[in-house]
Amino acid sequence: MTSQLGQLRAVVSPSILAADFTRLGDECATVLGDGHAEWLHCDVMDGAFVPNISFGFPIISSLRKRFPDAFLDCHLMVENPGKWVEPLAKAGGSLMTFHIEAVESVDAARVLVDAIHDAGMAAGVAVKPGTELAAAGDLADVVDMVLIMTVEPGFGGQSFMPETMTKVETLRASHPQLFIQVDGGLSPKTVDTAAAAGANVIVAGSAVFKADDRLAVIDALLGSVSASLA
Repeated sequence: MTSQLGQLRAVVSPSILAADFTRLGDECATVLGDGHAEWLHCDVMDGAFVPNISFGFPIISSLRKRFPDAFLDCHLMVENPGKWVEPLAKAGGSLMTFHIEAVESVDAARVLVDAIHDAGMAAGVAVKPGTELAAAGDLADVVDMVLIMTVEPGFGGQSFMPETMTKVETLRASHPQLFIQVDGGLSPKTVDTAAAAGANVIVAGSAVFKADDRLAVIDALLGSVSASLA
């Protein structure tokens, strides 16, 4: 399958969960643009699939209005993800990543991937740290991206789990051109480990939005991944 995400490259996707929500649009403007972050990572949590509630589609819709050309990388940590395909597409999501743990079977996941594509979005599948790669790996030929969680989903600010890199290594070996995203505890201190394993999409929340020089952090993350891809 030809990925809707284009040619394999280094991508940084700052997680807006770490931004100041009282001025979210201006916060996002500081990290987007040529030579900066290419994507914005939007964590939608329902308080059921994960023990936390974040934000919903009105936030995504507002971001789409403010940034009509931005790539909105939407990670849905929700039960029954199929219910939310059309609302997310209507809100302006660019990519919908669902959790393999939230669907009943690989066949059901394939139907969901088709629905996401039919709605005009790229499709991704996410795997928790404690979930075997096999279930999501079976979808690697039909999704545009696989997200390997490097912390337990639900809360920001957790420490990077290096043991999850074996999944990244296995996936990269079998799918050299696949977009592989890592999410949780990524910073200039941990990115080299993820990049060496084969991750090309780096989600970073606190490391970017809490930094004194956000663009320097983004450059460091991009530099590490670009060097590993070279």
